[in-house]
Amino acid sequence: MENLFGFLENNSIYIVLFIVLTIWAGIFTYMNSLDKRLKEIEIELKGDNK
Repeated sequence: MENLFGFLENNSIYIVLFIVLTIWAGIFTYMNSLDKRLKEIEIELKGDNK
């Protein structure tokens, strides 16, 4: 366990990289789900206009 803490202390860039990648993955997931919902709304609105 000491080796892990020593590694992370010396290479803190990996912690930052992991956090940033996690945030980007969350943003991508949110945008993807938002796109799906918007497509459903567009289909619903096109059906109402006819």
